[in-house]
Amino acid sequence: MTAARVERRLAAVLAADVAGYSRLMGLDEEGTLARLKECRRSLVDPKISEHRGRIVKTTGDGMLVEFASAVDAVRCAVEVQRAMASGNVGVPDAKRIDFRIGIHVGDIIIDDNDIFGDGVNIAARLEGISEPGCICISDDAHRQIRGKAEIGYDDMGQVSLKNISEPMRVWRARVIGSAAGLPPAAEQPTLALPDKPSIAVLPFTNMSGDAEQEYFADGMVEDIITALSRMTWLFVIARNSSFTYKGKAVDIKQVGRELGVRYVLEGSVRKAGNKVRITGQLIDASNGAHLWADRFDGNLEDIFNLQDEVTTNVIGAISPKLEQAEIERAKRKPTEKLAAYDYFLRGMANVYQGTRQANVEALQNFQKAISVDENFAVAYGMCAYGYVWRKANGWVADRERETAEAERLARTAARLGPDDAVALSQAGFALAFVRGALDDGAALIDRALALNTNLAMAWRFSGYVRVFLGEPDIAIDHLERAIRLSPLDPLIFIVQNGIVLAHFFAGRYDEALSFAQKTLRHNPNYVAAIIMAAVSAAKSGRDDEVRKAIARLHELDPAAGISNFARMWPLRRAEDLAAFDSGLHLTGLPE
Repeated sequence: MTAARVERRLAAVLAADVAGYSRLMGLDEEGTLARLKECRRSLVDPKISEHRGRIVKTTGDGMLVEFASAVDAVRCAVEVQRAMASGNVGVPDAKRIDFRIGIHVGDIIIDDNDIFGDGVNIAARLEGISEPGCICISDDAHRQIRGKAEIGYDDMGQVSLKNISEPMRVWRARVIGSAAGLPPAAEQPTLALPDKPSIAVLPFTNMSGDAEQEYFADGMVEDIITALSRMTWLFVIARNSSFTYKGKAVDIKQVGRELGVRYVLEGSVRKAGNKVRITGQLIDASNGAHLWADRFDGNLEDIFNLQDEVTTNVIGAISPKLEQAEIERAKRKPTEKLAAYDYFLRGMANVYQGTRQANVEALQNFQKAISVDENFAVAYGMCAYGYVWRKANGWVADRERETAEAERLARTAARLGPDDAVALSQAGFALAFVRGALDDGAALIDRALALNTNLAMAWRFSGYVRVFLGEPDIAIDHLERAIRLSPLDPLIFIVQNGIVLAHFFAGRYDEALSFAQKTLRHNPNYVAAIIMAAVSAAKSGRDDEVRKAIARLHELDPAAGISNFARMWPLRRAEDLAAFDSGLHLTGLPE
């Protein structure tokens, strides 16, 4: 008897789903269903038909579509995502629908109009790693469409996909951009503008001709960001995202779209001997119009007055009706002693390097700043935060001594800076993470947020502390706020790992693993995320993923064992401690 012949064919497979569907349904079930139905009726289904696709099947929040051509599949996906981005401008998060899309070209099996096989599985896995509003494309699909569609692509490198035996090269389609028959990119912002004035301050160009003075220009910008952030009416992008444009020729309109802001401040600093010249210009990112420009000359001993003048003029240009009292609050100086401030700026430059040696140098510079100005609250706070980095990266040499020193510095920072949101944030997190004083730490961070709701750092620290306190859903909300305020932050993997922790201690192990893998794509050497990937995979029974994570951990530290991580997180709830402990033991790590 001859076995029935299996029907196969080569096809382009598109898998799509709605990002955060469960959350949207929890907020508004009927409204979400109605919006999704209308989106399908008016946009998605017509685009699929226009590009000769066949909807194979649908789920509550997703669909599987077959195309004869990879070019058709990608063009359809790009047009859908662009239209969704345009339609989502100004839409609140609770009503916003974003699709994640994956596309692969491969061999499929047809059975009663349904499709199966690796071609389908890979498309689904690519959709799983796609960010909301994005399209991930396999290398096989990319080869077929290269040069055949007016679309740009970013190489994501080799990516390990769930239940796919070998890593696969993946490409991300550039959704925002001009193409035939589509509106120009300027009309399609990547991020919706906030409901209040918004600004990003780009790194000022160092015109001194002295690379050693780079820290001075960076510190000047950081001070302006801090001053602007104290304005509760103003949405300010965090320093770490703004500084991703450092040293680059930028298109101000593109910066506005990428960061989701209306205004951009750029400038330069020229420092020669005891003289300094600061120039600045404020630009409307929506149309490139110059709203304000000025130049400030002075001596180094007047640098803080110069900073105040720049900040005041920027704020006044954005809102002429701003009350003088609000302007005055923006003028607070970290210290009156330039030598202390100079050491502090050098320490900040060390912090952003992120290495062990840079951590040592940062602590030295902050200590020097404190020795010059014993009332410099933020220097104490940053010094305490240096010990957070030491614990998080396994650099602690003397746990008892370093814990005591971190606590001393943190409490001093809080005492000296009761109205300084940055100092309070740093102090609060050091107390919570290093000392384990969760209530004290949370109180300081809450005070910081009351002073400055635009401080991405404070939202990040608050998210972590909420996890430690056993409030994972609140933690996710706070961490997402941190990401929105600093969407291009080079340290975004730290924020993402906070979301991993929140999902893990909420018992959502599959989601925790997914976020851990996303975190490791940003920083594959981040030990905390590797551990969380291992314990999340272990708790969800994903043995292959456990082995991958542990193998990576032992590449970085061959001697790593359970004892290295048992005290990693200062958890309040006994059930959280038990969950993490059981996860560690399930990984197979030695004691």
